[in-house]
Amino acid sequence: MNPSRRLCLLLIALTGIAAQAHADEVSVAVAANFTAPMQKIAADFEKATGHKVVAAYGSTGKFYAQIKNGAPFEVLLAADDETPARLTTENAAVAGSQFTYAIGKLVLWSAKPAVVDGKGEVLKNGGFDHISLANPKLAPYGAAAVQSMKTLGVYDALQPKIVMAENITQAHQFISSGNALLGFVALSQVLKDGKIQGSAWMVPSSLYPPIRQDAVILDKGKGKPAAEALVKYLKGDKARAVIKSFGYEL
Repeated sequence: MNPSRRLCLLLIALTGIAAQAHADEVSVAVAANFTAPMQKIAADFEKATGHKVVAAYGSTGKFYAQIKNGAPFEVLLAADDETPARLTTENAAVAGSQFTYAIGKLVLWSAKPAVVDGKGEVLKNGGFDHISLANPKLAPYGAAAVQSMKTLGVYDALQPKIVMAENITQAHQFISSGNALLGFVALSQVLKDGKIQGSAWMVPSSLYPPIRQDAVILDKGKGKPAAEALVKYLKGDKARAVIKSFGYEL
C-alpha cells in the first residue's frame, strides 16, 4: 500500500473514532400524540449527528410526575406549554430553553367510514354507546376534547358514554379496536399519506384553547451535547417538514 493511501485510511479511521467519541445518548420524554413524527425525526437525527435517542412515549401529566420524582429524562416534548413552563419555574428545567415545536389539532374520529360526519353532528345525534378520549387531567388533548364538548353543550349528555384512556395512544387503540365507536384523538394519529383513514371531523380550533406543544431541556440535560443537539435539530427545516407532514401547525 502506498504511503498516501495509508495516510488517507488512517485519517478516515481517526475521524470515525472522533465521531464516536463525541456521540452521546439523549433520553427524551415525548407526548404520546407525537409518537409517529418523533420516531421519524429520531431516526433522521441519529443519522445526521451520531447521537442516539432513547424515547419514552406517554401522557404529559405522568411525565411531569416522573420528572419531579427524579426520572432521568433530559428533554421533554410536552403536549402543552404549561408543563415545561412549570418545570422551569420549579428549577427542574433549563431557563430559556423552552420553545413551541408544534401546534396540535384535535379530531373526532371513527375507524369506520360514514360514522363521523363533516360537521360533528354525530355528537348531538348520538347513536353510539361509547366515545373515547384521553384523561383530561393528564393529557392536554383530553382536556381539549372535554372543552370542545362543553362548548357544544353536549358534555353532560355524553359523559356516561365516555371511555377514559390513560393517554391519546390508548384512546386511539380503544377506537381502532372497536371498544369505542368514535372518540377524540390527534390528527397526527389518523393521517396517512395526507389522508384520514375512517371518518373524521376536524374540531374547529375555536372550540378549545390552542394546543401549543412545547419542548424544554430538563435539568438532567443541562450542558449535555446530545440534548442540545436534539433541540437544535427540532428547530431545523428537516424536522419541521416532518412535523408539518403529520398535520401539525408550526
